[in-house]
Amino acid sequence: METERNTQAAEQMTERDLSEQIKKVTKENHVRAENTELMLSFQRGQVTLPQYKLLLCSLYEIYLALEEEMDRNSDHPSVAPIYFPAELARLESIEKDLEHFYGPDWREKVVVPAATKRYCHRLRQIGKENPEFLVAHAYTRYLGDLSGGQVLGRIAQKSMGLKGGEGLSFFAFPGVSSPNLFKQLYRSRMNSVELTEEERNGVLEEAVRAFELNIQVFEDLQKMLSVTEHKSEDCLTNSKPVTAKTLQIPGIINSSPLIRMVLGLFVALATVSVGIYAL
Repeated sequence: METERNTQAAEQMTERDLSEQIKKVTKENHVRAENTELMLSFQRGQVTLPQYKLLLCSLYEIYLALEEEMDRNSDHPSVAPIYFPAELARLESIEKDLEHFYGPDWREKVVVPAATKRYCHRLRQIGKENPEFLVAHAYTRYLGDLSGGQVLGRIAQKSMGLKGGEGLSFFAFPGVSSPNLFKQLYRSRMNSVELTEEERNGVLEEAVRAFELNIQVFEDLQKMLSVTEHKSEDCLTNSKPVTAKTLQIPGIINSSPLIRMVLGLFVALATVSVGIYAL
């Protein structure tokens, strides 16, 4: 009887763990992200260099916003326990990869869709208004990259024929000797964060939002991709160089079909980055 009570108590504690609750509430979104057609193509090793470069551009903007807000709120009681810049920070690695592919003037060549800007805006917003919500985004992104990212790194290297680790710094975590042990530590720290019931519910809703932001980007640009499949000849005759840093969704309608198609492929990769991870 005592053993049974202890087991029930342990199960109840587990159910109250924030990490387990996030995993539970995002399960459906996770499945949706995992089973997109282009995400499955990535897993089959069909990623191209142009697609990967566009993925890096978007990741740069996202991590710039996330890590600046994490740094600014590093003393916040909800952020401090999961603040691991030496082990997890991705911005410097992404910048290194972008310079490898685009050259020293890579900042002038960064192109991202408007949906990425919307996600970055959300990160900036909660960083100012609800720093505890950063827990949801940090957990989803960092543990996703630390888990599924390792697999994606090997796929990308093989698919694009990259030598050594050139252009793949994003997938390397030199400050983490054991990903599995570190993930256990991270979950433990996150579960120790003290939240009111209202704050906890807000974090759970934000975790769902993090998935939805990426899925919505994919769905919007996938529609554009479907349209351009019927206009391949126009892609060769009407394409124009892109110089703007941000491509707004309404503006893309009138831009080159080739650009719309490439951005559609990019979103598949962005979905992969979020969809494959072992929370």
